[in-house]
Amino acid sequence: MDLKSGYPFWAVKNGLLATFPQLTHDHQCDVAVIGGGITGALIANELSQHGHHVVVLERRDIGWGSTAASTALLQYEIDTHMSELAERYGEANAVLAYRACAESILELEALALGLEDVEFERQKSLYFASNEDDVASLKAELLLRNKNGFEASWLERAALIERYGFDAPGAILTELAASMDPYRMAYQLFSKIATRDSEVYDRTQVERMTQHDQHIALTLTNGATLTCQQVVVAAGYESQAWLPEPVAKNRSSYAFITDPLTPEMLGELQHTLVWESARPYLYLRTTQNGRLLVGGDDDEQDIPNRRDDRVLEKAQGLADKVKALWPSLTINPTFSWAGTFAETSDGLPYFGPHDAHGPNVHFAMAYGGNGISYSMIGAKLLRALIEGKEHPLAELFSFKRHV
Repeated sequence: MDLKSGYPFWAVKNGLLATFPQLTHDHQCDVAVIGGGITGALIANELSQHGHHVVVLERRDIGWGSTAASTALLQYEIDTHMSELAERYGEANAVLAYRACAESILELEALALGLEDVEFERQKSLYFASNEDDVASLKAELLLRNKNGFEASWLERAALIERYGFDAPGAILTELAASMDPYRMAYQLFSKIATRDSEVYDRTQVERMTQHDQHIALTLTNGATLTCQQVVVAAGYESQAWLPEPVAKNRSSYAFITDPLTPEMLGELQHTLVWESARPYLYLRTTQNGRLLVGGDDDEQDIPNRRDDRVLEKAQGLADKVKALWPSLTINPTFSWAGTFAETSDGLPYFGPHDAHGPNVHFAMAYGGNGISYSMIGAKLLRALIEGKEHPLAELFSFKRHV
């Protein structure tokens, strides 16, 4: 599957940071990770740090799938409101999911500190009501979060105009959020993994997975075989091809990035991720050099050629929305792109084994708007499962809840 269109900024900015060899000989390991994006990087890093011999297999170049197209807004706020999750799974589970996402931001920050510059930066998150009808649900959401210890506050219209320079009926302002360069982080993590007792291979595609009594054999398209004890399928939105039926809907999201803007023009936007209550929603953030990164206008298109044809039109539509909110900003879509992502019915990810493959084949489906945060959670969750330990989110994030 072609997972992106146009000119994703991270790939343009960074280029091909490193190359890894192709696996062309029979080999063996403890855990094979299929997928060389940010999800595979976080999982392989977690496992290799704790003594597992990991082999990563990526059919493209590392980071060249959806990771290159990610806009990397790191939030504990899930696309599905805590209040809605509470209705579906109980308040305790809803809070558990949100709290894990909050902790993941701190864990990603700690991880970033041990790497070269991956542009990790703490931010605030501003979730604004797109219209008056959404105010009541956002205020109810805020009350539930505050009740459970999440630091957030309500900004009225006047405060939004004064502090952020745009007009909306109101917004939830959250203190804990962040942004980063996910492409660069993936490369740096894989480079570290390759210095341990683990390996990373790109341009290496799995053709067949065969389960035996004592091991799993991955047959590659070049004829080589990788023998392992456990498999983690972290192939992003292509992972569903390994399942008998889909568990999420593939969609396309569109994005563009501007030329650098001055701090005076950006104001509080320099330190705040902004998104809205409408669905699909507009969202934006800045980069460290002052570029405005804007995304949204998602649709159900997952045919690459049709998605390609929409990139420029969608970018202009997003630019018009930003101009309507901030007429004083100079909005020039310097690079624009689109990426495929998957969306589950409840906004939660899937981590762990599926009945179709048995207990030693694990899936890492960090689907939804919190993909990187989910991946950080999933790295620890999957290590717990592989090591035979318990994890508080193992059941909620498992395929057992799929209907």
